[in-house]
Amino acid sequence: MSHPYTTAANDFRSDTFTTPTKEMLDAALHCSIGDAVYNEDLDTICLENKIADIFGKPAGLFMCSGTMSNQIAIRTLLNVQPPYSILCDYRSHIYTHEAAGLAILSQAMVTPVIPQNGSYLTVEDIAKWVIPDDGDIHGAPTRVVSLENTIHGIVTPLNELRKIKEFCLEHNLKLHCDGARIWNAAVKNEVDPKVYGSIFDSISVCLSKSMGAPIGSVLVGGKKFITKANHFRKQQGGGIRQSGIICRMALVAVQPGWEAKLEYSHELAKSLGDFCEKELQIPLEVPVDTNFVFIDLQQAKINPDVLVKKGLKYGVKIMGGRVSFHYQISRDSLEKIKMAIKETWEYSKKHPFDHKGPTQIYRSESVDIINTDI
Repeated sequence: MSHPYTTAANDFRSDTFTTPTKEMLDAALHCSIGDAVYNEDLDTICLENKIADIFGKPAGLFMCSGTMSNQIAIRTLLNVQPPYSILCDYRSHIYTHEAAGLAILSQAMVTPVIPQNGSYLTVEDIAKWVIPDDGDIHGAPTRVVSLENTIHGIVTPLNELRKIKEFCLEHNLKLHCDGARIWNAAVKNEVDPKVYGSIFDSISVCLSKSMGAPIGSVLVGGKKFITKANHFRKQQGGGIRQSGIICRMALVAVQPGWEAKLEYSHELAKSLGDFCEKELQIPLEVPVDTNFVFIDLQQAKINPDVLVKKGLKYGVKIMGGRVSFHYQISRDSLEKIKMAIKETWEYSKKHPFDHKGPTQIYRSESVDIINTDI
């Protein structure tokens, strides 16, 4: 029977699947129990201040999720009357995975942009697609540029971010960062998080992806910005009374030395990426920058359902062609997923899969583990 604190050792579906450590659970027993809605919970305040300080921002606000943090950030930055639009990468979480929140909560149009370099948005991409506020009554002027760093595991270079910041200042645009994996970017580029704080007007800093906290994000920005964001958080039902119990666990996740666990996950991802590209010649969608390996299922003609079932055969959980690493993944599981991918690749050569329409994402909770034909 697996130990209760290592249940994520074989789970490659997402870096959100980490489980609380014994240290986190023990910390929760000694948490503060103030009312966070009235700003009276000490551990919540401590976490908000700590994350804000790490990123060099005046204030922070604890949120239930990254989705809530992103949506409230965008809504707060849009402090003018619509119509307006948001410019972002076409793969951005705020655009593709937040249930049309930008349209419903902020009444915003979205300009999704495909980066010309295939990896990350550049200032040239933004300049080409920004909608100017030039008096044309047919348009919805761009008010916010939202970047995701990392996106698909790719880190946007620091010099590019600085160029984008300069462009935004020149054109009176706000710059938000979906920092679901901003910690990974900081480690990969050896950048002090305060540098990111100096570039972005607001950052949604996730604590559960890669970092290992069980829940939550902290939105950081200016004090006036955070005060208004708190108003919207209350409106959206995000005010948690005794949030100290989860904030105390999150404080354990961000204690000194957090860089090492991210470096470990990057190392494992690089090992799998090299195995796929160099040993098996399996095409990848994007380079392996941090903790993700994206197998190009369409080009490889791999059936994702077969891949999921091969993973289950070897006792590892995988979801489609996106292989996610986190600090609780074991080296033994890394070798097992290599075997599962190798068998899937060999199977695909004999039984090429014709991807018709969008690639289906298969969840590995399937009980149909394997059959004799696979």
